[in-house]
Amino acid sequence: MKLHLWLLCLLPVLSQAQNAPKSSPYDSAHFSWRKPVPRNRLRELQPDRPGVTESPFTVDAGHGQVEMDALRLRNSGSDDDEQSRDLHLAYTTLKLGLGRRTDLQLEVPLYAVAKQRPSEASQWQERNAGFGDVALRVKYNFVGDDQDGSLAMAVIGYVRLPSGGAAGEGGTEYGVVLPIDVELSDKANLEAQLESDLNYDREDARRYLRLLPSAALEYDFTEKLGLLTEAVAQWNTQQRRWQASLNVAPIFKLSKNFQLDAGTHLALNRLSDHEYFVGFTVRR
Repeated sequence: MKLHLWLLCLLPVLSQAQNAPKSSPYDSAHFSWRKPVPRNRLRELQPDRPGVTESPFTVDAGHGQVEMDALRLRNSGSDDDEQSRDLHLAYTTLKLGLGRRTDLQLEVPLYAVAKQRPSEASQWQERNAGFGDVALRVKYNFVGDDQDGSLAMAVIGYVRLPSGGAAGEGGTEYGVVLPIDVELSDKANLEAQLESDLNYDREDARRYLRLLPSAALEYDFTEKLGLLTEAVAQWNTQQRRWQASLNVAPIFKLSKNFQLDAGTHLALNRLSDHEYFVGFTVRR
């Protein structure tokens, strides 16, 4: 009889234990860059690449992530019919998860080549090569950091330093990015962002404002293969006209911590950049 009474007393406690929420690395401040999230509790890999539209999700606390453009070729035009070509090799972004919602990022362009020529010329008349401009970035997620909801939002702030000399932009640049992610289904995600930058023009020796809205749809055909399609627009106070491109990139998710991607940015008008790239993401 006493045993039955003890069991009756324990029923509410057992029931509460069964209904208690599962432990999560994002419901407390117990994890940081000094105390990493256990590897068996890491969230799904969510890099900012391969599109222009970035992810609102941060790197898990205490873990590092490398996102690299192994090769990116960009062809550009201008109002004065001058053509330019930029080649980036091993353009690397290093990320460190600082806490529950924040990560610190360092963009390191290890080698860049910039060329220019008038449209009627057959040879490139100006060529600069070397280390590019380093950028320091901070991302803070303020909605949906646990990846369990259908909506996630973040803010990214950055400053780009003129460390590249003749191969860089020639001046300090600043920017703010507001990325959003909406989960449409288990296989489809809609992403959008608004980016605002103060970029530097070397020839005019002044900064100009650039607005860069974009939207992307990522669809996973299988656990290993996905496809990103993206529309990007751009306006700045220099040219005072819209530029547009359509981006397509297959994504190969080889493991939970490693993925490859490749793709192209198709210019939709004369002044838009036309790009080709291949890269990867790895998490430790």
